[in-house]
Amino acid sequence: MEFLHQLGIKPNNSGTSTGNQSWNEDKVLESYSPVNGQLIAKVSVTSYEQYQLLTKKAMEAYEEWRMWPAPKRGDIVRQLGDALRANKHPLGQLVSYEMGKSLQEGLGEVQEMIDICDFAVGLSRQMYGLTMHSERPKHRMYEQWHPLGIVGIISAFNFPVAVWNWNTALAWICGNVCIWKPSEKTPLCSVAVQNIVAKVFAENNVPEGVSCIIQGDRTVGEWMTKDKNVALVSATGSTRMGKEINSVVSERFGKTILELGGNNAIIISQHADLDMSLIGAVFGAVGTAGQRCTTTRRLIIHESVYDAFKQKLVKAYSQLSIGDPLDSKNHVGPLIDKDAVNNYLRSIQQCKEQGGNFIVEGGVLEGAGYESGCYVKPCIAEATNDLAIVQHETFAPILYIMKYKTLEEAIAMQNGVPQGLSSAIFTLNMREAEQFLAHIGSDCGIANVNIGTSGAEIGGAFGGEKETGGGRESGSDAWKSYMRRQTNTINWSSQLPLAQGISFNLG
Repeated sequence: MEFLHQLGIKPNNSGTSTGNQSWNEDKVLESYSPVNGQLIAKVSVTSYEQYQLLTKKAMEAYEEWRMWPAPKRGDIVRQLGDALRANKHPLGQLVSYEMGKSLQEGLGEVQEMIDICDFAVGLSRQMYGLTMHSERPKHRMYEQWHPLGIVGIISAFNFPVAVWNWNTALAWICGNVCIWKPSEKTPLCSVAVQNIVAKVFAENNVPEGVSCIIQGDRTVGEWMTKDKNVALVSATGSTRMGKEINSVVSERFGKTILELGGNNAIIISQHADLDMSLIGAVFGAVGTAGQRCTTTRRLIIHESVYDAFKQKLVKAYSQLSIGDPLDSKNHVGPLIDKDAVNNYLRSIQQCKEQGGNFIVEGGVLEGAGYESGCYVKPCIAEATNDLAIVQHETFAPILYIMKYKTLEEAIAMQNGVPQGLSSAIFTLNMREAEQFLAHIGSDCGIANVNIGTSGAEIGGAFGGEKETGGGRESGSDAWKSYMRRQTNTINWSSQLPLAQGISFNLG
């Protein structure tokens, strides 16, 4: 496959390096494509000794990198954006082939990387602090922001490149260096990105260690979360994983950004444009085969339009094309691996046992084109919001639908789950829209009107509440998460007045 060669990856090679470590044939990660079940390549696993050398190199790089002016660091990020533009198609193909999302989504993920680079370039000249008026005469108060040091990034398989860049583009312009622990299910995407970064850095004499990768299972990630030299750990994954990371990092008073589970709902009002609602609901539910943290898991539909919308859903699902995600005619690709398939099947069984009624049946697809065993049918179940399985996030294309009578009831159902990432309402009624967005409305970090739950833009801060973790990445003022705030007071008088009028007389 030509795109692998373009990205510096040798197919079926037993010696692929991450660029930060020597080859170790005794311990490797094997990357199999969920598209066809074929081995793509192998990547060496980082040893503890290599991790220690890498963090030492990162700390040395930080001492130099933080002294570069922020606009100059921004120019490096600008050049990375240009390099990603040049490699958009092959990198998008690799994302699709290694992860299983559609080629359009793979290309879209690389576009997110490009967009966040553009955002960060402008931001490198706009990381402002405030100036405050002092209560003491001839004093000036202001705040400034300083880099943290090493930023550790733990990314998930479902967005194997974009989430890394949400963090690095901002962390780098702030003066930090980064260590990336990608998902062991998509290691080649990280190798490809590191190859692109390394070329840009070499052309600009960026110190080695500003961008580092560690490969392996959760043990490798644990080294980083326990490492007091890693000032911030930004982790994307399950709520269970996030709780463990938060406990370990907070124990050493480190900082975290946690982007964890979602159990996202769309409210379909009786005042909604049902055709537009259908597009948002179906893409939200089946995009990336239900493996987005912002995937639509629940539809809360007004009783007056419930039957009509249900018919539209069933018809739309019958028209879905499932197959090779590199073929643009297909809407849905495979799940990431057989474990994901088993979780999907268990959730379907639990839903039936708990009283759910499937109006579109699920199942594993077999036969020509489905040899990997990772292709499943998107399915729909009528259920109530209180079912245990509905309260749980299943990373698969299972959609639960339910009725509501009043908007207050719908909002309570939307909020009535442990997770709080993304939410949406489809309505043409302004009062309903404003109520949904008000403090008495959605309790999620993202709340949309007349668009679905997935497809966040980089300009807004991304993240959620409750068991979603509470962190923010990407746009708005998320850059502040990668820096420490310092308040400064300068006394330019010849006296030393104390705050609050306190008198301290030494005689």
